[in-house]
Amino acid sequence: MSAAERLLHDAVTMLEADLGGKQGERHGDVHVTLDKETVREAVRRLRAAGFELLADVMAIDWSAYPGHEGERFTVVYNLASIDPVTRIFLRVNVEEDEEVPSITPQWKAAGFMEREVYDLFGIPFAGHPDLRKLVTPDDLEGHPLRKDFPLGETPTLFNDGRFLDPATFRAGMLGSDTGRTGWVGGARKGVRSEQGREAAERELTEGSDA
Repeated sequence: MSAAERLLHDAVTMLEADLGGKQGERHGDVHVTLDKETVREAVRRLRAAGFELLADVMAIDWSAYPGHEGERFTVVYNLASIDPVTRIFLRVNVEEDEEVPSITPQWKAAGFMEREVYDLFGIPFAGHPDLRKLVTPDDLEGHPLRKDFPLGETPTLFNDGRFLDPATFRAGMLGSDTGRTGWVGGARKGVRSEQGREAAERELTEGSDA
């Protein structure tokens, strides 16, 4: 057994024996499903054991998944060891509007990750020091990554002033056009920006008038 295999084996054994975890595997990745009340202790122990990188906190909405039974959401924690190279996923299943304990006391890096899950899925994290939206505007109703969020042709506005127009964005994704996005700071590389072009034209006009 390699060092990576040993680390992963010992971690799974600990989570099952001490915290009541249930092991699973999907696409070659090992995950352990835990009760939400044990997630803080789980990440504390895994970090001490050598999983020193919190790579991501994400969520799954199962509401439109064929044949799914159980809670609507799963919060997923992606923890990695750099040496030896391996990773483990923790899963916590929750119903709609059910709180999950924030792991920010154990891992400050979780702060922005949990805010993103809260914003896009509407899953609250109890004990988070600053739980508020991260990506979408404050006045946007709903959570865009929920399966029941209405899809339409409304331009999407982000807090930093950028917006995506559905038709031109789709053209860029399909490769039929380079795409266009509004951006307060002007054009990004490979992207046309109407605001950037207009600002440049204004500067030329004002310069010639002077």
